[in-house]
Amino acid sequence: MSPVGSEISQLPLPGPDHEAAIPPSADTRSGVFSWYPASTSTERRTFWICYAGHLLDAMDIQFYSFAIPSILLALSLTNGQAGQIASAALIASAIGGWAAGIAADRIGRVRTLQITIAWFALFSLLSSFAQGYSSLFFTRSLLGFGFGGETAVSAILMAEMIAPAARGRAVGLVQSAWATGSIATAICSAAAFTVFPLQTGWRVLFGVGVAPALLILAIRRSMPEPAIYLRSRAIRGKAANPLLIFSRAHLRTTIATTLVATGILGGNFAFNVWLPTFLRNVRHLSVFGTGGYLIVLYVGALLGYITGAYLTDRIGRKLNFAVFALCAVAILEIYTQLPISDGAMLVLGFPLGFFSSGILAGIGSFFSELYPTAIRGSGQAFAFNGGRALGALFPALVGIFANRLPLGTVIGTIGIAPYVLMLFALLVLPETRGQPLDRIDPHHTQ
Repeated sequence: MSPVGSEISQLPLPGPDHEAAIPPSADTRSGVFSWYPASTSTERRTFWICYAGHLLDAMDIQFYSFAIPSILLALSLTNGQAGQIASAALIASAIGGWAAGIAADRIGRVRTLQITIAWFALFSLLSSFAQGYSSLFFTRSLLGFGFGGETAVSAILMAEMIAPAARGRAVGLVQSAWATGSIATAICSAAAFTVFPLQTGWRVLFGVGVAPALLILAIRRSMPEPAIYLRSRAIRGKAANPLLIFSRAHLRTTIATTLVATGILGGNFAFNVWLPTFLRNVRHLSVFGTGGYLIVLYVGALLGYITGAYLTDRIGRKLNFAVFALCAVAILEIYTQLPISDGAMLVLGFPLGFFSSGILAGIGSFFSELYPTAIRGSGQAFAFNGGRALGALFPALVGIFANRLPLGTVIGTIGIAPYVLMLFALLVLPETRGQPLDRIDPHHTQ
């Protein structure tokens, strides 16, 4: 065993009572919402604050996707430049996300969540004042630095609050807020570009992105640190070295989880970043029509998240990922490669959103279960945001190749590769359904 690996494995284990709020009867056969009535008031407040953070995070990020046609016109950008800005925000989120994960292990989950929300709200507002490629690239990159942290830290918070039998459902439902945020984004975008001229509507959208800052007040008042985190810090007396995730005991897990995240997020990004542009410029839908199609897609995504949250507890983390990935690939190819009617596109938007977004519901619980508490923030944040950074290359590739090939062909071709990568990476990871977070599994530490 390596010295850094032994540092974790020699820790005394916390007591078994940290997850007692959810009774054993709330097993994997229960309904997707059955854990909620049995939870404490603190857990319910934590759920809704994390849910709201994810929702507003989704809006801040996806406003850009809806604004691309407007920004291309207003700032005289090329498709390649627009793709680079999208990818820069996602790459920056990897750096910010891991930094936030390290901070979550050192200064606490709650304080870190406050900082990340304030950060991405500020830079969303500043993005609305961009005057060209360079300034927009800068502000969107710094926005990405903040939202990468919020996503990881809120997932860790919920995972550490909930009993093993219900963890997949609770964390998955928090992540379903991304789909709710997508629906809100479509509605806000349709309204903004209806009320305001095309060249200025995007500035209004980015200005709305300051709204998450209001969450800080709620977090400051009513959100305590998870008991398992406080107990771990009391035992150690100091924060663990974040580089432990690269020790012999954890390196394989870190590499594999990063590749899983790359596959899931890369496939999602390759399609969703360019979807509004595909509908507008290839299918020649109006802004209002584009919003209608996307709302169908996002309603499918919302139900996909909820279903994925249930299935990750019911059939296991790995099988759930595999089923959703294979179905997402099949629907994506039909949607982008076949000469289907607008009506067929509307209908297929539902299963496309269901599978391509619903697959994300299992990430938070799965990654939380693969690392011990002392390095959970660092490990989960690095894997998720490292995958986000690598996955961010796919929207840039779509933008580059779309300058020479039809956009639909490029999306459909590039969108397959990430899911194949994810399926191979899953082979080296264990199934973790129902694993208590306070138990250090020898498989991961020795």
